[in-house]
Amino acid sequence: MIGWLLAAPALAVLALAFVWPMAGLFRISLNRTTETGAMEAAVTTDSYARLVGDDFTRELVLNTLTLAASSAAIAVALALPIALLVRGASPRWRGLLALAAVAPLLVSGTARLVGWMAILGDQGMINALLTGMGISTGPLALINNWTGVRIGLVESLMPYAVLVLLAGLGRLDPKLEEAAATLGANRARTFLRVTLPLAAPALLAAWLLTLVLGISAFITPRLMGGGRVFVLATEIYDLALETVDWPGAAALAMLLLGGLLALMILRGVVAAFFPGNRAEKTP
Repeated sequence: MIGWLLAAPALAVLALAFVWPMAGLFRISLNRTTETGAMEAAVTTDSYARLVGDDFTRELVLNTLTLAASSAAIAVALALPIALLVRGASPRWRGLLALAAVAPLLVSGTARLVGWMAILGDQGMINALLTGMGISTGPLALINNWTGVRIGLVESLMPYAVLVLLAGLGRLDPKLEEAAATLGANRARTFLRVTLPLAAPALLAAWLLTLVLGISAFITPRLMGGGRVFVLATEIYDLALETVDWPGAAALAMLLLGGLLALMILRGVVAAFFPGNRAEKTP
């Protein structure tokens, strides 16, 4: 009983900041849009039925999942060496290296994307370098397309992947790697046969977290896509502010929220069945 009383303020804030707005959004999704574009109070699932039966919505879902899954995989793959470097550093430098790895989170995401747009643009540093070295005869299309969105999304997801991997790799017992080296395994074999299998739960947790963040990303597809890349988040924005179809936007937002909650539950199940690794039980 005391535990519930102590948790009551946090639960009240959660209810006011999340549950109540989501309930209002769900109620809007049950309204109807008239032929004039006005929203009419009703209790109908027409918006959900229209979205589920729309080929464009299914294409949006596929594009969003493909973009988020591939970007999350690349982000985790790039974050793993960084996490291993931080883990293997001396205690004197470990904190500083960890701070440097997550330092991009201290800068506004919009500011970072504007920087990427300047770097990847037709007159940006990358194209200028490629043209100057004779590798390319003209500017490469690195923004306003899926390539630019994926680059920006990978960069924004990497710090989160590093944080999850640092937490997971921190539970690895270094004695196991030392034992493998003592038995004659080189560094590559030790990594492939000992470190990587033990780090698999952390890798999966990092991928699931970045997948959720990638699916819900809006600023990156909007800015780096230049209005040519359409995902679920940008479609919700367009439905609400350009088409002014609030029931449709609310319904699509609720479908997206349901998918994200399912992924978070999956992540919780993974964490429950694979809470760590056997290395942390080693005396």
